[in-house]
Amino acid sequence: MLNLFTVAKRLRQIGMIGLGQRNADFILAYNRRRFYPRVDDKLITKQLAIDAGLPVPELYAVVREEHEIRELHAKIAAYDQFVVKPAHGSGGDGILVINGRRGDKYRRSNGHLMNREEFEHHLSNGLSGLFSLGGHPDHLLVEYCVQFDPIFDQVSYKGVPDVRIIVFLGYPVMAMIRLPTRLSDGKANLHQGAIGVGIDIPTGVTRRGVWGSEPVKEHPDTEHTIVGLNIPRWQDLLEMASRCYELSELGYIGVDFVLDKNHGPMILELNARPGLAIQIANGNGLEHRLRRIEALKDAGQLSTDPAERAAFARANFPTV
Repeated sequence: MLNLFTVAKRLRQIGMIGLGQRNADFILAYNRRRFYPRVDDKLITKQLAIDAGLPVPELYAVVREEHEIRELHAKIAAYDQFVVKPAHGSGGDGILVINGRRGDKYRRSNGHLMNREEFEHHLSNGLSGLFSLGGHPDHLLVEYCVQFDPIFDQVSYKGVPDVRIIVFLGYPVMAMIRLPTRLSDGKANLHQGAIGVGIDIPTGVTRRGVWGSEPVKEHPDTEHTIVGLNIPRWQDLLEMASRCYELSELGYIGVDFVLDKNHGPMILELNARPGLAIQIANGNGLEHRLRRIEALKDAGQLSTDPAERAAFARANFPTV
């Protein structure tokens, strides 16, 4: 059995960073507080992306006041499928996915039916701040429900997988796809039981997965392999992620994408404090890659071209 010293040495060798180092060396150093609203408010993020010509799920409605909840039924009457999410939500809390109707009831992604009173109660909780960062009163977005790419048919349980790319000073440095499971109740959230699968930056091919602390090669619900998947339009995803540096003006961010079968890749949200489980999913640490980009900065060699930055990442950050 490996002793703790050997394990710690190995983690240092592969460049694993912890929360303290992430916060001090990268978030505090490169993320100016005044730009946080650009990523902490999903409505602001969506508008910035639209202004930059980046694709996002279509917005159907915004609910800001209690009286607008009852008015919402009429506004969304034409849509059988939609998603409700708190603008300042975190970790997937409060997201309500509706994928059908039965009479005046809404069918959730897990198959359960919500009557109008239950639906309105959920939205009222969202406005009160039950799901928001810090518990502050919030507003709600109602938007297009993503229809995920067929490549994920056999490796996702009910929910929509998403791709996270860590971007540092405009350079994509590490990526993974999060696959919903029965345990996660169809949500692409690792803390709730989704699978994290590392993606090779040069090729866009999945290499290895982790479910909680357990390395996995197959999806636990479908028993299909999660290794060797070719992520569609990978180069486009890297370049779009790179462009989010100028959009957010934050140096260290996580960019979350969904891949829609009809509309292609769309930006779901940005995160100024992306978690570190992406390192476990890739079997590799972030530090060496981040320091490589810092060296470019120190030498005055940072590129202002998102395509060049994405090309640099493909050339320098393979999964090993």
